[in-house]
Amino acid sequence: MIERKKECIAMLLAGGQGSRLYVLTEDTAKPAVPFGGKYRIIDFSLSNCVNSGIDTVGILTQYQPLELNDYIGNGQPWDLNRNFGGAHVLPPYTRAKHSDWYKGTASAIYQNIAFVDRYNPKYVVMLSGDHIYKMDYHKMLEFHKEKGSECTIAVIDVSDAEATRMGIMNTDENMAIIDFEEKPKHPKSNHASMGVYVFTWEVLRRYLIADEEDPNSENDFGKNIIPAMLNDGCKLFAYPFEGYWKDVGTLDSLWQANMDLLDPTNPLNIQDPNWKIYARNYANPAARIDPGATVHNSLIGEGCIVRGKVEHSVLYTGCVVEEGATVTGAVVMPNTVVKKGADVNYAIIGERCSIEEGATIGEKPEGGDPFAHNGIAVVGHRKTIAAGAVVKPKEIV
Repeated sequence: MIERKKECIAMLLAGGQGSRLYVLTEDTAKPAVPFGGKYRIIDFSLSNCVNSGIDTVGILTQYQPLELNDYIGNGQPWDLNRNFGGAHVLPPYTRAKHSDWYKGTASAIYQNIAFVDRYNPKYVVMLSGDHIYKMDYHKMLEFHKEKGSECTIAVIDVSDAEATRMGIMNTDENMAIIDFEEKPKHPKSNHASMGVYVFTWEVLRRYLIADEEDPNSENDFGKNIIPAMLNDGCKLFAYPFEGYWKDVGTLDSLWQANMDLLDPTNPLNIQDPNWKIYARNYANPAARIDPGATVHNSLIGEGCIVRGKVEHSVLYTGCVVEEGATVTGAVVMPNTVVKKGADVNYAIIGERCSIEEGATIGEKPEGGDPFAHNGIAVVGHRKTIAAGAVVKPKEIV
């Protein structure tokens, strides 16, 4: 009998609570939050996998997984419905012993060692489900092989101010990692970890087992696994990435990433036919822009009806902007209705909301910069903002 195996599989961490997104993740996992008019955040990592030739993905869920599980289904929208491999949702489950929730990123992979072993891979790509970017993981894997690396970490150069908020990899001239600093006050370099790793599975497997046996470990890749490998003299390399990448773990960054799509020079380019971003597109009619409506520099999702004024905004599928309503600098998630005379400015509006007549959300800033603002107003999913009500900038409903 021929042994069936995969050279490389991906493990995608999608179980985080996303507490910094507040009301947007009260009842759904962060990777399932809508993005870009028709997508969910997780679509980018999944699409990167299939575009990179990785056809086996373990998706580790934990917090509020129902919507994410339903969305992923059998993986068909991303061409990940395979007889051997494909997309697999991996929640915590009961065992004869050592049953537990995923205590950290390393714990999550440790509890799924048996899943990885099924495919007997030589390499494992570790991903986060809450980043917006396009990346060819195959190129990173080839870099990993060429360097004889045991762990390769994708890095992107950031500003000095950003470096103090991120994990920083200090390297030599060959991009070998010398040491790792988590949120350093005085960073020695600007190579920030993107949360994308390639591991040689035999090595990682050994470290996961040792980490689980350590009662003092926080079971985290950044805090425990990577430092342990460095201390033991393992070969770790930083893989430099040039392109668009954003961690959309905060309300401001989620809003900004949506607004970035309106910039024609943005390298993300979700219309690129050579690197498609796939999504589970439920049947919707074409968007309708009625006579008398005004739409300027905006993304309008399928099934939307616009009768009012929309500027510098992203409207997801099935939204309605009634006559006399205005939407400016806003991210409006699926199936939300903005009724007559309502004024929505510099805001994130959750799914299936009703903004009643004459309500005001946020405010237009002074000056001519369409992307300057006084703070993002946020309305959670399935909320109704009463007629004439006011939601101020930075207020969260």
